[in-house]
Amino acid sequence: MRILIVEDEKELCDTIAKSLHHAGYEVDTCYDGVEAMTIIQEEAFDLIVLDLNLPGMDGMEILRRMRQTDDETKVLILSARSQIADKVDGLDAGANDYLEKPFHLQELAARIRSLTRRKFIQSEIRISCGDVIFDTRSRIAEAGGTPLNLTRKEKGILEYLLLNQGRPVSQEELIEHVWDSHADYFSNSIRVHISSLRKKLKGQLQYDPIVNKIGEGYQIGEKG
Repeated sequence: MRILIVEDEKELCDTIAKSLHHAGYEVDTCYDGVEAMTIIQEEAFDLIVLDLNLPGMDGMEILRRMRQTDDETKVLILSARSQIADKVDGLDAGANDYLEKPFHLQELAARIRSLTRRKFIQSEIRISCGDVIFDTRSRIAEAGGTPLNLTRKEKGILEYLLLNQGRPVSQEELIEHVWDSHADYFSNSIRVHISSLRKKLKGQLQYDPIVNKIGEGYQIGEKG
């Protein structure tokens, strides 16, 4: 899952980014409202953590402009504005959640898990397909009841495929949601990581649950 954090307090922004990166998310950061608006218009994110008091452009203005063309990306407002009217304005403008400062990083992580599961119509912490299970909280994957030793990127790919069961996912889409803004779209990295993931799954299950549909993308399914 790819997250953008827009927060002008650099130390707080970097602390949040480090915490979420440790939790398994790919994270981009921005400290300025105008720059954030440009990034949002050019990049794809699963969720945006948005402060309201920003230099250049207020967070509410960013949210309103964003919602003119994008109703799907989840937005969690993070603000010191604690009045009920501020919360109502934020939610009415299209925010999906509102967290007051100061806050605990664990609560922020829990709310993000809830919002991302909601986006993919996934209510359970553990997502599965046949003999493959992934725990979105512990970031532990199992195949046939046995934990798998997966890299960070392999976990991200598996999670995204499980959340999008029933349709093929292209390499470009995987890069947008599993890699950060430094990803090289022309790199062979995605194929290397998918190949390694499939090898580990097949080694444990004795079959490959990931199918490469030529011209469409990768799709995970149960044993046929």
